[in-house]
Amino acid sequence: VFSTDRIIAMSFPSSGKQSFYRNPIEEVARFLDTKHADHYKVYNLCSEKGYDPKYFHYRVERIFIDDHNVPALPDMLKFTASVREWMSRDEKNIIAIHCKGGKGR
Repeated sequence: VFSTDRIIAMSFPSSGKQSFYRNPIEEVARFLDTKHADHYKVYNLCSEKGYDPKYFHYRVERIFIDDHNVPALPDMLKFTASVREWMSRDEKNIIAIHCKGGKGR
């Protein structure tokens, strides 16, 4: 996990067998709800798979970027505009961003 004051980069929040070697989705949700209640938004940059956004109170935005690929310019502009808008709403707002492994995209 990489973190600044307002940005958290992490690997995919997983369930089942994958949660043994990736972030368990329940633990990620518990952490965000405990440390940043009502002030976080999760960005899923993984085109390969998703999850139920209910874990994060439906504050999940998905941008489909293929593993080991550069995002398309329209997708990058959409992402940056969304982050800018979310962060400007409240100085307490943070983002949690992930792909599959947490470092590729």
